[in-house]
Amino acid sequence: MPHTPINQDEINKTVWAACDTFRGTVDPSIYKDFILTMLFLKYISDVHQDKYEELKAEYGDEPELIAEMMGTQSFQIPTGSTFWDLYEARYEAGNGSRIDQALHAIEEANGTKLKNVFQDISFNTDKLGDEKQKNDILRHLLEDFGKDTLNLRPSRVGSLDVIGNAYEYLIKHFAAGSGKSAGEFYTPPEVSDLLSIILEPQQGDSICDPACGSGSLLMKCGKQVQKNFAGSKQYALFGQEAIGSTWSLAKMNMFLHGEDNHRIEWGDTIRNPKLQDKEGGLLHFDVVTANPPFSLDKWGFEDAGNDHFGRFRRGIPPKTKGDYAFISHMIETLKPQTGRMGVVVPHGVLFRASSEGKIRQQLIEENLLDAVIGLPEKLFFGTGIPAAILIFKKKKDTNDVMFIDASREFKSGKNQNVLTQENIDKIVKTYRSGDNVDKYAYVASLDEIRENDYNLNIPRYVDTFEEEAEIDLMAVRSERLALQAELADLEAEMASYLEELGYGA
Repeated sequence: MPHTPINQDEINKTVWAACDTFRGTVDPSIYKDFILTMLFLKYISDVHQDKYEELKAEYGDEPELIAEMMGTQSFQIPTGSTFWDLYEARYEAGNGSRIDQALHAIEEANGTKLKNVFQDISFNTDKLGDEKQKNDILRHLLEDFGKDTLNLRPSRVGSLDVIGNAYEYLIKHFAAGSGKSAGEFYTPPEVSDLLSIILEPQQGDSICDPACGSGSLLMKCGKQVQKNFAGSKQYALFGQEAIGSTWSLAKMNMFLHGEDNHRIEWGDTIRNPKLQDKEGGLLHFDVVTANPPFSLDKWGFEDAGNDHFGRFRRGIPPKTKGDYAFISHMIETLKPQTGRMGVVVPHGVLFRASSEGKIRQQLIEENLLDAVIGLPEKLFFGTGIPAAILIFKKKKDTNDVMFIDASREFKSGKNQNVLTQENIDKIVKTYRSGDNVDKYAYVASLDEIRENDYNLNIPRYVDTFEEEAEIDLMAVRSERLALQAELADLEAEMASYLEELGYGA
C-alpha cells in the first residue's frame, strides 16, 4: 500500500516535537546538534532503504548485483550503520557509543565527501546525564525519528526541498531560543533574502561566505541563481566556518538541499584562511557575502601585521573589534572585474575613528563602497542592536555612495522584528534606481563624504526629521473653555444629587 505523501507542516511539527526528549534536561545549544544530525542520518538511511527495495524488486535475490548498484548512490552506508540498525538496538545498553560508531563508519565509507563531518558531534556524552539516563534519552530520540510521520523516503517525500526546509526550520527555531550564541550559526532569513537579491548572483558565479555558520545565506544566493535562470545550478558555493559543530551543520545542510557543488572548510578565516588556490594565494570570487560576528574580541590582532596575504595593507583593526578584519579579508577575495560584496555590520563600523577610521577612508577613496543600508533594531537573533549592510563593488560606474535608512520600516514582533517582503522590495527598488528618496535614501558624492571626515553615520546623509504639525492655539483655547464649562455643569449636577441624599453642606 503506497504511503501518503508527507507535507512540510507535518515534518516540521514532527521534528520540532522530537526536541521534547531533551527539553528540561539539556540546553538547546547542545541538543540542536543531536536533532539536526539525527535528521540527516534518518534521511540518508531512508534514501538507502528506498533504493535497496527498488533494486530488489527489479533484480530479485541478487545481493552482489544489488550491492554493486547501491555503490552508485549519493551516500554509502555500511552494514549495521543505518538509522534502522540503531533503532532496532535501541533497548540495548550503549546507544551513545553505537550512534557515534555508526556516524564514523558512514564518514569513512564516503571519503572526502563527509570527511570529519561528525568529528565534533558526539552522542556518547556526559552532557546527557549518567549512562542510564543517556540511554533512555537516546532511545526516545530514535523512537521519535522512527515514527511513520518521519518517513523520509524519496518515494514519499517527493522533493528534497521538504527535507532541506525542515532542517532550516529547526535551525531558525534553535536560533530563536539560543540567546547570544544564535548569531554564530544563523542569519535571519529575510536578511539573507535581501543580501542575495541585491548582490544578483549570476549563472556561472562563484559565491563565498567566509563566516558561513550553518550555510543558509550561501544557499539563498544559490536559490537566486536557480530562480532567475530557469532552475540552473551553474554556480559554486564556498564557505568557511570556525566552530566545528556549526561547520558540520553547514555540510549536512548543503546535502539536504541538494547543493552538491560546494566547498565548505573548517577553520578560522582570519587566522587561517582555507579557501586558497594551488599556489597558496587566496581564492577570488564573483560574490562574497557574510554576517560575521559583531565586534569580535581576540580575532587575531597579534598576527595581522605579518599577514602574508596582504589583507591588512589598509591598516590593522583594533585588538578588541574584528569587524574590519572580516571586511578587509572579504575585499581581498573579490574578483577584479565582477567582484561584489555584501556584509552585515554593527553601526560602530560606520563612524568609529582611529585605525578603523583610516581603513574606512581608504576603502572610500578607492571607490569600493557602493551603498550603506540601515536596518531596524531587534532584527538579529541574540542581539537587539540595529545593524547595517555595506555593499562593495570592485568596479563601479560612479563615485557616489547610496545611503538608505530602512530602520523604521518593519513588522514588530514580541522578541524579534522582521522585514516584510514589502520592506525588502522597497530597499531593493531604491538601491537599483540610484535616486534620492525623501526621508529614506540619499546619494552622496565623494566630496560630501570627505567633508564629513569619512563618517558614514546614516543620519548625516538621510534627513528623517519630521516637522511637528503647527498647533492652532485659538482652537485649543476654545476646546479648553468648552471642557471647563462641561466640568462645571457636571459638578453642579453631582452637588444636586448629594443634596437630595442628605449629604449637602
